[in-house]
Amino acid sequence: MFERKNIQPEKLFKRAIRGLILYSPVVSITSGVPGSKFIWISGLLSRDVQGNIIGKGDMAKQIQQVGENLQIALESADARLSDLVRTCTYTTDIDEFFKHTEIRHEYLGKYMPTSTTVEVRRLSHPDFLVEIEATAVIPK
Repeated sequence: MFERKNIQPEKLFKRAIRGLILYSPVVSITSGVPGSKFIWISGLLSRDVQGNIIGKGDMAKQIQQVGENLQIALESADARLSDLVRTCTYTTDIDEFFKHTEIRHEYLGKYMPTSTTVEVRRLSHPDFLVEIEATAVIPK
């Protein structure tokens, strides 16, 4: 038995096509006794709440905005960066991405979740340079 909650944080952009929201940025599952709450965060991009792309052509600014969006997503499920257990990062330029590890470290370095980083040809818009998805676990 478990409880599922789909969350659309007010402070994150809602991706929609022809009026249809495409996904839940955050899904949490609470199960069992004593149990834990598992939280999955969809791939987050460098958008503000209005959908504007932040940091066009600037990997550092995009990593920072994605970090901010990750915090917002986690808070919407009553979680924090310290609850992260896994991240998966997609970047269009892995060499440029690794030039800015101090920014990523500001958000994730203290907590050291497991991590995978992959270079891809393109993200969902040509101006995006980095996307991060994540998983967190908190006690029930």
